[in-house]
Amino acid sequence: MRGRALKLSASRRLVNDLMRFSIGIPRVTVQRHMNLGPLLQARMPLNIKPSWTVLFLKGYALLAQEAPELRRAYVKFPWPRLYEYPLSVASIAHEREHDGERVVLLSLIKDPEHRSVAELEALIHAARSRPVLEVKEFRRALSIARVPTPIRRLLMWLGLNIGRQRANRFGTFQLSVYSGLGAESLNPLTPLTTLLNYGLIGQDGSVNVRIHYDHRVMDGANVARALVRFEKILNGTVADEVKLLSQGATVTARQEDSSR
Repeated sequence: MRGRALKLSASRRLVNDLMRFSIGIPRVTVQRHMNLGPLLQARMPLNIKPSWTVLFLKGYALLAQEAPELRRAYVKFPWPRLYEYPLSVASIAHEREHDGERVVLLSLIKDPEHRSVAELEALIHAARSRPVLEVKEFRRALSIARVPTPIRRLLMWLGLNIGRQRANRFGTFQLSVYSGLGAESLNPLTPLTTLLNYGLIGQDGSVNVRIHYDHRVMDGANVARALVRFEKILNGTVADEVKLLSQGATVTARQEDSSR
């Protein structure tokens, strides 16, 4: 049967390169079934609700602030070693339209643990809504994708294996979810130390949460304990911040009513 050959687009070359550097990593998954009822209840009263992506992002960044192993990376240049970062840089996967196709591009958020939920929401909304070439990380990635393959892969290898550059170019952890589409990824690949994803969130706040981790950097028991702590952070610190948003919205509404 004769079909047709399709040239790889810049975005597909990017995905191919990332998979090339991801496939050799000894990646393991740890899952925890969580009850996020308190966070769900804190989010419920808001007319404009913060996305679950933002809430998980903030919670994971706070978790990594407590657990330094989540801020470490295995790098190979100039020799194999672990490199620990003072803060997190989140890598967020977005599906965007570009040159007539749906593509996956990654945006970076530095120091998410010290940003408010509202600020994180605004940053993610900007990456999802601004023209693709106006987002710095998207523009840079698509530009690199047009470089000849040997040079492009050398640049990516150096970016992933020079400790000081890795977080600036790729981040310290990745967040990628499909739950908004009614599905969940069970075996995602990334060149980063950890990738966080979660499944469908039930009406009672129940959800399966997974950390996919590089076994060269940490062990499963560390990740299992981290997931226990993660649940407490989501239902504690993050839920408390969401409650403040709700209280602020209530005060604003009352002030508007009294001024009429």
